[in-house]
Amino acid sequence: MTLWLVRAGEHGEREDFALENNVVLAGWDDVGDLSQIKTRPELLTQLHKTYPDRKDKTLKNWEAQLWALSKRIQYGDLVALPLKRRPVIAFGKVAGSYEFKVDNPTEAKQIIPVKWEGEFARSQIGQDLLYSLGSAQTVCRIERNNAEERIKNLLAGKTDTPLKAPDIVSDENAEETNFDVEQYARDQIVKFINSQFKGHDLERLVGAILVAQGYTIKIVPEGPDGGVDIIAGRGALGFDPPRLAVQVKSSDSPVDVGVVRELQGVMGTFGADLGLVVAWGGYKGTVEKEALKQFFKIRLWDSDELVTMLQTHYEQLPADIQAELPLKRIWALVPNEE
Repeated sequence: MTLWLVRAGEHGEREDFALENNVVLAGWDDVGDLSQIKTRPELLTQLHKTYPDRKDKTLKNWEAQLWALSKRIQYGDLVALPLKRRPVIAFGKVAGSYEFKVDNPTEAKQIIPVKWEGEFARSQIGQDLLYSLGSAQTVCRIERNNAEERIKNLLAGKTDTPLKAPDIVSDENAEETNFDVEQYARDQIVKFINSQFKGHDLERLVGAILVAQGYTIKIVPEGPDGGVDIIAGRGALGFDPPRLAVQVKSSDSPVDVGVVRELQGVMGTFGADLGLVVAWGGYKGTVEKEALKQFFKIRLWDSDELVTMLQTHYEQLPADIQAELPLKRIWALVPNEE
């Protein structure tokens, strides 16, 4: 059994299609049906004909990825789909062979059937595996750090344990190279917050961000909270609208729609105009659809959104929070998209 990384668009624009239709997919519609291509040189020739203005190095890279998609990925292999719009990685097993679906939407015609087995918050996966799963490739094999066995264990309900001496050194012969530097740095911040701001401390961090945004807050004492962890309002005393009721979930596991419905039910009790759910472990796909119905009432933050807010308002955070969570802005070269 082999573990493959297959992305669904640079910005996750094909994630919903992949999950809802039980497939992994790639772009490159213009190259056409690959099932009749028998050799890699034949595939490279087809790519040169289809994309005559592309550099040879780029086309060789695409040829390797499309060959893997159409020929190397086999029935029963594991696939990983890192989601862009939620801090979650979906895992599944290949349930069929490569197909070219002419009637599928644009950039979703090159597909492989998959049975999705589960979604896991990035915080549930060791940093060494996240490094490999951060490859910038659309399609590649993930081999380092006993990846296949560890993902099988995750799917079996076991906790992932990073290796004591992980292999995160670039290897020009390895497929999972050219990793996403920004995502890797974000994962490190998430891991640190996960270890230092558990439970009530995560509420304290969320409260500090809200204060930096101009709110006056009250953190509900530990114990039964009536479905609310933080109440916040504008103005010196917090009396001015919008008034927020905030529910903070620090679990690593994605939350379900019950959390949104619970908050919606108690907002009136606290006199809140709006609600905010902070779900550290992310949320299941059904939650996003439920929250859309409450678009003008409720917002969702996952770990990615929380880190974005943290970075945006970091300079306005209290000195003690900055000391507990030391961050520094850096510049990094963005690799060529090709």
